[in-house]
Amino acid sequence: MLNPDRIPGRLTLVTRMGAADVERALPPLLAAVREAGHPVVWACDPMHGNTFTSTGGRKTRHLDDVLAEIAGFFAAHRSEGTWPGGVHVELTGDDVTECLGGAEEILDSHLDQRYETMCDPRLNARQSLDLAFRVAELLRG
Repeated sequence: MLNPDRIPGRLTLVTRMGAADVERALPPLLAAVREAGHPVVWACDPMHGNTFTSTGGRKTRHLDDVLAEIAGFFAAHRSEGTWPGGVHVELTGDDVTECLGGAEEILDSHLDQRYETMCDPRLNARQSLDLAFRVAELLRG
């Protein structure tokens, strides 16, 4: 009903499954949409499916989980012969401490240092670069 003429690119389906579930749960959906002949763009939102409350009480995400969900998203598409069309991330160029992990190894005890978000925790500049390089590797592979 949303795309009766099956115009490529008109519909974008965004997955937010979490790192633990994406490789198992996404392939059947990819197959069903492909077999139905719907030309959709698939995008991964690895942020929301991996949000949790830290032991210090802050809403956060771990960069490793974000990267794992993106890798699982790409793996699912490879297994089904479909195209991973995009990745949604929440990031800032600022030196915040809102998400755990990364090259600087932000820990739960670091979150209060520069936790500035009013809503959703963002990757900082260094974590964003780590993510960009990982996505580039996935695109090449």
